[in-house]
Amino acid sequence: MTAVDRPWVVGAAILYLVTVLAIGVAARRKTRTPGDFWIAGRRLGLLVTGLATLSSAFSGFVFVGGPGLAYRLGIGSLWIVLPIGFTSGLLCWVVGARLRALAGVREVFTVPDAIAERWRTPSVTALAALAVLCGSIAYLGLQVQAVGIVLQAIFGLSSPLGAMLLGAGVLAAYCMLGGMVAGVHTDVLQGLLMALVGVVVFAQALAVNGGLAPMVSAVSRAPEFGPTFLEPLGRVPAATAFATFFVFGIGVLGQPHVLHKFYMLRDPAQMRYLPLVVAGGQALSVLLWCGVGLAVPALVARGVLEPIARPDDAAPAFLLGFAPDLVAGLAFACILAAITSNADSLVNVASAALVRDLPRALGARVENELARGRAASLAVTALAVGVAHLYGDLIAILGTFAFGLFGAALAPVMALGLHWRRVTARAAGASIFVGLAATLGLELASRAALAEGLPGLSWSFHPAATALAASFATLVVVTALTRTDPSREPHAAVARALDLDPA
Repeated sequence: MTAVDRPWVVGAAILYLVTVLAIGVAARRKTRTPGDFWIAGRRLGLLVTGLATLSSAFSGFVFVGGPGLAYRLGIGSLWIVLPIGFTSGLLCWVVGARLRALAGVREVFTVPDAIAERWRTPSVTALAALAVLCGSIAYLGLQVQAVGIVLQAIFGLSSPLGAMLLGAGVLAAYCMLGGMVAGVHTDVLQGLLMALVGVVVFAQALAVNGGLAPMVSAVSRAPEFGPTFLEPLGRVPAATAFATFFVFGIGVLGQPHVLHKFYMLRDPAQMRYLPLVVAGGQALSVLLWCGVGLAVPALVARGVLEPIARPDDAAPAFLLGFAPDLVAGLAFACILAAITSNADSLVNVASAALVRDLPRALGARVENELARGRAASLAVTALAVGVAHLYGDLIAILGTFAFGLFGAALAPVMALGLHWRRVTARAAGASIFVGLAATLGLELASRAALAEGLPGLSWSFHPAATALAASFATLVVVTALTRTDPSREPHAAVARALDLDPA
């Protein structure tokens, strides 16, 4: 089913796409320096920074991938979002406050910038930039995949690849024009839409099924779902569920597209209130995942809706088949907003890694970083289309891989390295390398096993969780075995900003 015969839904989608492009054009006039392009000039207030952080954390992963994963795995899919009860505080108070303090004494735009100031070792900075680039392309791939699914549902496009290319074109144009100045303006709209749509769609899911009790009853009695679908672990093995909780609870400290929002906060004193804004918006937004994730199986169990062949179509199928035009139009606009803002953040940090972080770490200097940053945005988006097309799995599975890659490579050095002065440059570099290599290696091995018809490594242990644990262990062990090099010690101003204990 498509929305072609529902003009209000199509109109809402077109209006949103035109609006974001207009924002990009308007923002281009305000984007004059690399600082404007990458961190919006560091002039954002509490609400805008909070909404920007929320928008970076939630995307097509939650609004399209979440219901799709719930359709396949049941309640066990929620282990991904259970950590939101504490991750906003962890983000802001463990890492965010240190990054904003560092921005007060140094020109830092990115996570590799912070790593360069902390350890003053080009090889460590280069490894961090490489991790940012790899993770961003993978994460952006899920956004391209999600926008393709949404555009197929709205406009009835027959080719998944064609829909992805169309969506990627809009994303690339938007990101190239305005950079982060455009992104933060969209983030305000998106953050508000996410919270509103989460509540409205959840209420619609309950109404369509006659309430929570009938919905749960229908699912539990259906042979294709059954009572295990509604158990705390759903269809997810216990080890995988707990490992997922670990990855999304601790790995959040290594998400560069989220972390670099903290540089933008105008007043560092407001950092203490930021978790309230972020966590409140996340809690409301996740209601869409819960509502649609239960409503669609219930509708299938009752025979009202045909079984979903592609689980990622669950959210579009519910919105087009069971939501009023106003709700469906609002929800699709919200999903497009979520995808657009998150994609802008990812393109932003990836282009910075290409034209700023890697060249500086290698001793080179790129002329006209602003123009090159825009060109890099197009290249990164094109690579993401390839990842989305070749990966061939659920949006949430690709998202878990990308999130885990960021977490394994960067969370240990950000969580411990910004607090513990004893962490050496060798330990930081080894940790990033192990996290990056282990995530990529285990993921490739797991997918190769699945392609051969084997159970797959991900069901015996979680690749991202294993890589994250190995990265933490590497950081601690190598720190214990090595001594700090005085030439790699942070400058006094940086040490004071990070509140590092004397060596």
